[in-house]
Amino acid sequence: MNDTEMRSAAIFGGALTNNVERVMVGKRDVTELLLVAILCEGHVLLEDVPGVGKTTLARSIARSINGRFSRIQFTPDLLPSDISGLTFFNQKLGDFVFRPGPIFTNVLLADEINRATPRTQSALLEAMEERTVTIDGETLPLPRPFIVLATENPVELEGTFPLPEAQLDRFLLRVSVGYPSADDEEMMLMRMQHGNPLTALGPVVTPEELVAVADQVRDIQIAPDLRTTITALVRATREHADIELGVSPRGTIALFRATQAIAAVRGRDAAMLDDMQTVMLPVLAHRIQRSPAARLRNRTTAQILNEIAESLCCTVEEG
Repeated sequence: MNDTEMRSAAIFGGALTNNVERVMVGKRDVTELLLVAILCEGHVLLEDVPGVGKTTLARSIARSINGRFSRIQFTPDLLPSDISGLTFFNQKLGDFVFRPGPIFTNVLLADEINRATPRTQSALLEAMEERTVTIDGETLPLPRPFIVLATENPVELEGTFPLPEAQLDRFLLRVSVGYPSADDEEMMLMRMQHGNPLTALGPVVTPEELVAVADQVRDIQIAPDLRTTITALVRATREHADIELGVSPRGTIALFRATQAIAAVRGRDAAMLDDMQTVMLPVLAHRIQRSPAARLRNRTTAQILNEIAESLCCTVEEG
């Protein structure tokens, strides 16, 4: 990536982040992570309690990129065809007509995804991985960019269907929005006094420009030492005593791409160790299953990953 392209990725990232901050107060770090997902054309699992702004964040992203937005409320009676669309007989035309589902969009908010049955959840798998939908034997492409922002409430578990590992692994990031600070919450009240700022939010980039910048991010350089650290970190999760199921090769690629993207957002033409450390937990934590012994000792995935990273990074620096 040349200097002009590198600056354009950083300028794009700053403009998008600043625009979303007009609505989401004090959530710049979360917005930057979503920007990483957009530049990687990956998907995000937003895991948090109701009312912290997950839907608002998704709508703000869609408006900022001037993209189409769809929202699906996942419920136990939701059918796969409610997501992908269906073919029906149009009596006026005297022929079968395909009616696209809400998945044909740029930003798809899958609200409370764990409330749908596994059959319906799996309807997203092909779309998330292949960016295509197969209906009646015909494969249809989805638009670029295409990003799924799925929400999950970690508190209410009654009537839910836990996401299978195969589907969790298809999310580039798992992110928690979190409660705002006292100052940020007061600022939010001031902004909401005369109306919702989301209604006046305009775009700062087109979908075509976004796709072009996303293609440029692949040219961000990652030094051999950092590439070796990424590989060693992932492989260590498969051998650690406190981990029952480690990170898959898909996770290795995800960490590599996310490291490139956060470096681009920060205006760098080469990724650094702290770039990898910034995205490590959001990329890897949901891909790991702790061992029963680790759960009994209340060992968190974050603790285990940080310990692995610290030992590997120290080894690299000393070497």
